[in-house]
Amino acid sequence: MIRHLRNLVRLVAIARTLGRFGALPAEELRAVAPGLAWIMARLNRKGVPGRKGQRLARALTALGPSFVKLGQALSTRADLVGDAVAADLAQLRDRLDPFPGEQARRTVEEALGRPIAELYAAFDDHAVAAASIAQVHFAETPDGRRVAVKVLRPGVEAAFAKDLDLMDWLARLALAVQPRLARLKPVEVVRTVADSVALEMDLRMEAAAASELAENFRGDETFQIPAVDWDRTAKRVMTIARVDGVPVDRVDALRAAGHDPDVVLGHAANAFFNMVFRDGFFHADLHPGNLFVDGSGNLVAVDFGIMGRLDRQTRLYLADMLVGFLNRDYDLVARVHFEAGYVPADQNLELFRQACRSIGEPVHGRPLHEISVGRLLAQLFATTERFAMETQPQLLLLQKSMLTAEGVGRVLNPVINMWELARPLIERWMIENRGPEARVAEATTALASIAGKLPQLLRDAESVSAQLAGGGLKLHPDTVRALAATELAQTRESLRPVWWAVGVAVVLGLVAVVAG
Repeated sequence: MIRHLRNLVRLVAIARTLGRFGALPAEELRAVAPGLAWIMARLNRKGVPGRKGQRLARALTALGPSFVKLGQALSTRADLVGDAVAADLAQLRDRLDPFPGEQARRTVEEALGRPIAELYAAFDDHAVAAASIAQVHFAETPDGRRVAVKVLRPGVEAAFAKDLDLMDWLARLALAVQPRLARLKPVEVVRTVADSVALEMDLRMEAAAASELAENFRGDETFQIPAVDWDRTAKRVMTIARVDGVPVDRVDALRAAGHDPDVVLGHAANAFFNMVFRDGFFHADLHPGNLFVDGSGNLVAVDFGIMGRLDRQTRLYLADMLVGFLNRDYDLVARVHFEAGYVPADQNLELFRQACRSIGEPVHGRPLHEISVGRLLAQLFATTERFAMETQPQLLLLQKSMLTAEGVGRVLNPVINMWELARPLIERWMIENRGPEARVAEATTALASIAGKLPQLLRDAESVSAQLAGGGLKLHPDTVRALAATELAQTRESLRPVWWAVGVAVVLGLVAVVAG
């Protein structure tokens, strides 16, 4: 009960903030919830400049770091908010005012257990970058190494915990009131955001991600990762080598430094392909602020708080799907969705093939530089609603990353498609992983795995047979009680949404009256 009341009060405060920016979705709810839409229309301030997505982005920024993160997550969900709003939310740069350098020094000393004078010969109190979770200070170690020190914001954990609890509460309420939203997995999306934030707030995990990425690209000079100083890294502090370079989107500065933007674009295409398909571990936030070009023309990445992983089967699914679209083989595109289990088996394969064709044909015959793989994936996810395709968070993160990478590519050269530059790598990977030899090896591995499990399967079958012959399988009393308790809890849970939906509407109605 306390959680519900706390979140209702917080929800009212959020509604007033959204209304101040004219960002409450009154029109969108008019058809399904006219009463709530009327309340939101009363709360929305009139005449606020900007598009709907821009107003929402400003409101989320005003609400704080958790909501900026939510906006970034929604920017990958065009199926929820529409293409225009998603594009505006994608512009969120997660920038906040820095906290004082003295607080940063105290955090460093508490986290590392030593006076800052022992840790660094110099420590700049002025933050060079400030984001929602942490900020960065330049420093120098006693042995003369120039480093960047990332420091968590004071109290950031408690602030995120409060807001993430609210998001989870709202997701469950929405799911209870509108069960058809289950396909979009709102609770799982919030959990994904929560997991991502939890990782970002443990800078040891970010340091480990940087280390793993550096290992994956060992020997590849074209894509560099700054070295981690593990002696000066803890949960709330991370120290890495300082990066000297030109931001990747400053094309004139790149040319002035003697670098060819097309060569840089080739490095970016190869690096992204290797991260996604070769390694299945990719930097999921490679916007221009996190990617630099060093003096040798090589790329250097920073900020490893948001990373994505794809298992081998998902990578094979992606490869088959993209090849299907490029070759206009919509039967292949449809089949891989069914075989992967993304589209339920009870859906109509022919109709889904037709839907895939409606996505692929408009881009067929276009110049390569006009084709966006990221937008192709976004359209596919938006189209699959009628086929009950469940949300795949890892693919949404990849789609967002592809859009970001393509944006960088268009800045470097708007008439070159970065995926075309990676074609030799793509073709070689397909041969190695989708050719006849790869399929034979895959089948052999599967058979060996089954053979290894066969003795245990036979023993299990013999044990079950003996239990059935001796009077059947018996459930432990605790199991029976747990099943009964689960049934009762589900019955109670089914009644809650109605009362809380009424409660939300009443509270917002009172606020509207007061605001009016």
